[in-house]
Amino acid sequence: MSTTEFQVTGMTCGHCEMSVREEVAEVAGVDSIEVSHTTGKLVVSGNGTVEENAVIKAVEDAGYKAVRSA
Repeated sequence: MSTTEFQVTGMTCGHCEMSVREEVAEVAGVDSIEVSHTTGKLVVSGNGTVEENAVIKAVEDAGYKAVRSA
């Protein structure tokens, strides 16, 4: 299982987390999503390859900005 961490900006509440979770869940290969508006952290796990650009696009579709954490 591969895990990738992203930093998301613009989230302020639990509803924001839910919006991000719903959009990222649609990305092919994603099996697990952890997201926190408090820390701005998004952790995506999947069996196989999860396209980072697809996750970033999904976060943008939810109305927020994301970058891969180092």
